[in-house]
Amino acid sequence: MKISYNWLKQYVDFNLTPTDLGEVLTGVGLEVEDVIPFETIQGGLEGVVIGEVMECGKHPDADKLSVTKVDVGTGELLQIVCGAPNVAAGQKVVVATVGSTVYPTSGDKLAIKKAKIRGVESFGMICAEDELGLNDNHAGIMVLPADTVVGTKAADYFKVEKDYILEIGLTPNRSDANSHIGTARDIVAALNIAYKSKVSLTKPDLSKYQASSSQSNISVEVADAAACPRYSGVVIGNLTVGESPDWLKNKLKTIGARSVNNVVDVTNYVLHTYGQPLHAFDAAKIRGGKVLVKQLAEGTVFKTLDDKEVKLSASDLMICDTEGGMCIAGVFGGADSGVSDSTTTVFLESAYFAPSGIRKTSTRLGFRTDAATHFEKGCDPNITIDALKYAAILLQEVAGGQVQSEIIDIYPTPIKGTELSVSYDRILKLAGFVIEKPTVIAILNHLEIEVKEDGDALHLTIPTFKTEVKREADIVEELLRIYGYNSFTLPTAVKSSLQFSPAVNVQKLENTIADMLSGAGLNEVWTNSVTQSKFEQSEALKTQQVKLLNSQTAELDSLRTSLLYSGLEVITHNQNRKSADLRFYEFGKTYHLVDGKYSEQRHLGIWMTGKTMEDNWLGKGDKVNFYHLKAAVQSVLRRLGYTGLQLSNFEEHPYAYGLEIKNEDVLVARLGSIDKKVLKAFDVKNEVYYADLNWDYLLERSQFAKTSFTELPKFPAVRRDLAMVVSEDLKFESIEKIAFAESKKLLQEISLFDVYKGDKIEKGKKSYAVSFVFQNAEKTLTDQEIEKVMNRLMGKYENELGAVIRKN
Repeated sequence: MKISYNWLKQYVDFNLTPTDLGEVLTGVGLEVEDVIPFETIQGGLEGVVIGEVMECGKHPDADKLSVTKVDVGTGELLQIVCGAPNVAAGQKVVVATVGSTVYPTSGDKLAIKKAKIRGVESFGMICAEDELGLNDNHAGIMVLPADTVVGTKAADYFKVEKDYILEIGLTPNRSDANSHIGTARDIVAALNIAYKSKVSLTKPDLSKYQASSSQSNISVEVADAAACPRYSGVVIGNLTVGESPDWLKNKLKTIGARSVNNVVDVTNYVLHTYGQPLHAFDAAKIRGGKVLVKQLAEGTVFKTLDDKEVKLSASDLMICDTEGGMCIAGVFGGADSGVSDSTTTVFLESAYFAPSGIRKTSTRLGFRTDAATHFEKGCDPNITIDALKYAAILLQEVAGGQVQSEIIDIYPTPIKGTELSVSYDRILKLAGFVIEKPTVIAILNHLEIEVKEDGDALHLTIPTFKTEVKREADIVEELLRIYGYNSFTLPTAVKSSLQFSPAVNVQKLENTIADMLSGAGLNEVWTNSVTQSKFEQSEALKTQQVKLLNSQTAELDSLRTSLLYSGLEVITHNQNRKSADLRFYEFGKTYHLVDGKYSEQRHLGIWMTGKTMEDNWLGKGDKVNFYHLKAAVQSVLRRLGYTGLQLSNFEEHPYAYGLEIKNEDVLVARLGSIDKKVLKAFDVKNEVYYADLNWDYLLERSQFAKTSFTELPKFPAVRRDLAMVVSEDLKFESIEKIAFAESKKLLQEISLFDVYKGDKIEKGKKSYAVSFVFQNAEKTLTDQEIEKVMNRLMGKYENELGAVIRKN
């Protein structure tokens, strides 16, 4: 947000330098990111003076150049070579002297130096209008009236105004400060409280408004009061549309707004004064003499002010006449209803539109106008009339306008300020230090918060321009930022009781796992918690979605219930940029609404797709498969100290197939291949493997995990292989479970290294080849000991699993 230093001084009489004012504003929560000097003519015309051409002759070596002698009031004539065709003796001209810098309307700045042009020395430059940055005219040098005083500084002649622009990083919760008056209000409060000054807020004088008792020949009808709770308007006639006066153009130029004409400039000036957008319609172009505030049919084509055609949504609020749309409400004007040079009467609109609707429309259509930005952050519904009156006063001043109707004000359900009661004792507890009660009341009054005392209780009425102040904590925040976070002293002693808790260092543990995964070749990503509700297809999770009341776009309308879809968006983004081999992870939160209660859950998501490595001269990379993902998940669980987990297969959306891992019957992780229908919705072409780890549970239980050390074995391990024919639906997990139960002390590892299905074995059967690794930490195992264990295992497999042992 850009705020003008001089503009602020119209409403607050202060003596602070721009830098000091920036510190005051930053202290009250309006962080000033930069203070930029500003001149209405760039460079301020420093070193540029008014001169008189005393002599003018042809250049001896160039037909199109002239050699002049110019008096600039120093008592010594300057010799200047000039290329303008209209230069002549006796002219009063603008001269940029040696050492000055001018900033042309187009092109780079020009530093004026002593020069030799075609052998003739030149000590300055006689300037054209575009070379001074005044306009685009380059027909010749600028010739001033004959009575212009030689030696006058050009800055004084052209009345260059100097100002400072305060660049404020306005946070979303401070819509009340999104104007010069809003910013001035905070300055008044801070100077009176923290700096012990005595200043007041001077708002524009509306007593000059000349009301009319005439009934408007334009009627207004609001079809959707929820989208437009208040609509005000007035007819102003006898206008002469033309160029704005310098003071108005300069004010807008300071904050980066372009001057259009005196009528449009007044609406922009009022916007940045009050924070209330206005719109001027040419009254002669309002067909049927009626303004209708409503939505149009889905797909309706509308031509905007810049002659672009857009297709409207059925939810877009429009300002219409009896024959069609005139303006996209609160967003952008139409091509056929705007003010032109021939306009003599306008219908001036000042409305309050629902922020969520404006945000969705402006974002969807890509129109990020000043009006839309103000409406979507939240305007004051009770300031529309003041803004209209001030605009009418200014239009009378700059365009000769006259109010020709009474003010139309459709406000069926007036919006009142939030009423809140808080005790003084509660304020002190939340603040953490003492603020005297009279100071508390003074701060609230300066912020225009109405206060009624009732013993210790304060009954407050929050003004409607403070859209984010709803709770006790908000009131205390308002008090603290004005009182000054640097105004209280820290205690000289700290009292505390020491106690031990085996709490988990969450950040340290996350960093440990992140380092491990990154070391294994995975990348970490951070994705947006705000997502599209349509992504979620699980009926159970659909009911838990947390919808946004005021979403930034029509699509991003809820908080995520799963990390999966954010990761799929990452894959799509990279895939579309020819990067399809991806392995990445994210620590993130999901958000749920269950039985009216909101909750957050921490998860670790891991995604894998494409190949394990790029093809190169050594060979081709293998495709990522389920077991690569399983290995990554198991390495995380082992690092956290989890052993003896229960594994089971499952098939459930959004997985095509997958594996569940539980610890003491609590779900720890789910991993598997994502269903092709889900991938198709994201236009992902390769198979995607995804793991979702219950990070909250893993963190909670990790405090009980113990790290133990086992001495490296001195005696060799022995491997034995076993082939068996089993039922086709038997899972390897059953074989593994029996093996560890029967030889827990000796068995170190069991793995499946071959599976065979074919015509050489009975239908409905399959052949497993399994390897067993045995080791005794205290001695070398004998063949007899190993054979004894293997025989016992074979007996178990035959009796419990119905296996047929295949012998060589």
